[in-house]
Amino acid sequence: MVETADVLVVGAGVAGLGAAAHLAASARVIVLEAERAPCLHSTGRSAAVFIKSYGPPGVRAATAASEAFYETPPDGFADAPLLTPRGLLYLDYVGGGLDAMLAATPGMKPVTVDEAVELAPILKRQPIVAAAHELDARDIDIDLLTGGFRRWMRDGGARIVTDAGVTALSRESGVWRAETPAGVFEAPILINAAGAWASAVAAMAGASSIKIQPKRRSAAIVPAPAEYDVSDWPLCADAAEGWYARPTGGKLMVSPADADPVEACDIWPDDMVLAEGIDRFQQAVTFEVTRVERTWAGLRSFSPDGEPVIGFDPGCEGFFWLAGQGGYGIQTAPAFSALTADLVLDRAPALGAAAALLSPDRFV
Repeated sequence: MVETADVLVVGAGVAGLGAAAHLAASARVIVLEAERAPCLHSTGRSAAVFIKSYGPPGVRAATAASEAFYETPPDGFADAPLLTPRGLLYLDYVGGGLDAMLAATPGMKPVTVDEAVELAPILKRQPIVAAAHELDARDIDIDLLTGGFRRWMRDGGARIVTDAGVTALSRESGVWRAETPAGVFEAPILINAAGAWASAVAAMAGASSIKIQPKRRSAAIVPAPAEYDVSDWPLCADAAEGWYARPTGGKLMVSPADADPVEACDIWPDDMVLAEGIDRFQQAVTFEVTRVERTWAGLRSFSPDGEPVIGFDPGCEGFFWLAGQGGYGIQTAPAFSALTADLVLDRAPALGAAAALLSPDRFV
């Protein structure tokens, strides 16, 4: 039996769910997910902080365009705030590492070393050359965000099929045919939201050979110093991307900020990379990390120029790229989901001129 729809979405991470949610009121949508449940890879393993200074120009434009949605979501989308205060403290240990961010981010301000240590009292003063505070960086509630997208999907009649990894793609008479272990599905439009597997899906379809490179990002949970309540501390980050640390549940999540190219897989941390990152963090703070409670890794997938790839493939009819979100996919999800719906439904993109920065045409 073949199931039909107007749009097939490959991948049920935040990108695929958001696209399906925004399309569901206007089209019949089926989301095909290879795993047993949505959001098991990058989406479910993200630190998820809304940071307007983060990413290349197209990403920053989409982050700014997503802010209103996050601050005031549509009625019924979520039963609690999607954003909660956090703040981001950048630390420059070399010199000159904050200049570009300060120039490009109106909400970021330089702070003295004393002010930095007041914000995060475990920091060592001596190695810090300069610091900057992005006050309106905020934590994102991923469960509320993806739950709201799934509610929109249900209201519009869209559905997710799990254990449905695509094994073959073909197109005939203007219709895509996707073969999966869960059945065969057909639709005129196929959205490639497969994350780390996006290039493989494109190859099956005969689409443009845009290299979407997965990169590992590792993290560990370590105990916070017993004498401090860390809950209101900002996320602290080495401006040179040697480490970052974020309070969570009364503990600290520490990452080496690694971005090592890997093959698409169910990724695990590299113990040596993680140990080196924790050591860099250790050198920047006044307390000793005596144990690691939990570790994990996720995949952040990048296009060759670092900007996401969003739009119809120029040489493959009905094939739509929604890939290469890097580490920015959650903070940009409202804008990128809306952009996808605008382009699929042939509407003028609300994202405006920034949409051209993301088009797959730039690689052809």
